[in-house]
Amino acid sequence: QLQASGGGLVQAGDSLRLSCAASGRTFSSYAMGWFRQAPGKEREFVAAIRWSGAGTLYADSLKGRFTISRDNAKNTVYLQMNSLKPEDTAVYYCAASTVVDTIAPLYPYWGQGTQVTVSS
Repeated sequence: QLQASGGGLVQAGDSLRLSCAASGRTFSSYAMGWFRQAPGKEREFVAAIRWSGAGTLYADSLKGRFTISRDNAKNTVYLQMNSLKPEDTAVYYCAASTVVDTIAPLYPYWGQGTQVTVSS
């Protein structure tokens, strides 16, 4: 089970750190990803990290502002989001997979999502 948290209402330019805690299964050997879905839009890839933490992937449009990291001892993955923009408003989901990829269907395990709202 994956539990995402840390979302909220912030102003443009603010930062947020999302957390995704895993329970009931050890996800330390899984790649972890973050995706987001804005109202009326398809779910899109945000970032992913290998099980070791040594390799990461980012959506090109988010490079430099978002950082994914993980703490396997805590079974938790993080998404640090800086310089937030109104267009970052979405429900953010964490997911786990045996492969690190940008494609949502390759992730069989999903958290419930946490809402991030960025006001202008």
